[in-house]
Parts: sequence; structure tokens; C-alpha cells
Amino acid sequence: MAHTAHRPDAGLEPRTGTTDEDASIGELLSAVTSDAQKLFRQEVELAKAEIREEATKAGKAAGMYGAAGLAGYMTILFASLALTFGLANVMDWGWAALIVTVLWGVAAAVTYVMGRSRMKQVHKPERTVQTLKEDAEWARHPTS
Repeated sequence: MAHTAHRPDAGLEPRTGTTDEDASIGELLSAVTSDAQKLFRQEVELAKAEIREEATKAGKAAGMYGAAGLAGYMTILFASLALTFGLANVMDWGWAALIVTVLWGVAAAVTYVMGRSRMKQVHKPERTVQTLKEDAEWARHPTS
């Protein structure tokens, strides 16, 4: 930055009180702000990646719930068949269909329990959320 004493029109301009030191502080603040913005953007990208990963886990757990739903549907189907066969053949066919129905009920219970345990493994990215909260707080009060 040029000094005003060497310029021919130095006496004509109002003095603003800025010096080379002020410009350096301004540049430093600009650099810090730019770095903070970059860090914030990187934290947001990290949060997005972690959320995608957890969403994949949730999707797999939802698939298990879907399988439990199918097994439950099959339970109802075979219970209906068991009732039909039971009425049609008095005992033999009905009992056979009832055994198949119980097996489908067990399958429904097992897949439900597996889906529930997978869903418990899904966690929110707590460290990233905390870091983002800290970054936002710093952005509101950069001197603290």
C-alpha cells in the first residue's frame, strides 16, 4: 500500500486512519473468516457422509422389517389355509397346515427380532453434530 506522504494529492483526501498494520489485521481477519467458512463446509460434508452411512444401516433394518411383514402375511395366509383344510378334512389336513402356520409365525418373530437389533445399531453422528454446534457458536461469537 502506498504512503500518502509521497502522493501529490495527499493533502486533498480526508484521512481515514488506516495504516499498513490495519490492512494486515483486516487481511488476517479475512483469512480467519475464510478458513472458518471452509472448515464449516467440510464439517457439513462430513455430517452428510455420516448420515448417508447411517441411512444405509437404517435401510437394511427396514428391509428386515419388510421381511417380518411378509412372514406375518404368510402366517395369516397359512392360518386361513389351516382353517379351510381343518374344516374340509376334519383333522388331518388341518393339523398339517397348522404346523406350517406355526413355522411361519416363528420365521416372522425371528426376522422381526433381527430387524430390531439392526435398527438399534443405527446411531446419529454425535461427534459431528457437537462439532457443528461448536462451530455455529464460534461463528456467532468469534472472540470467545
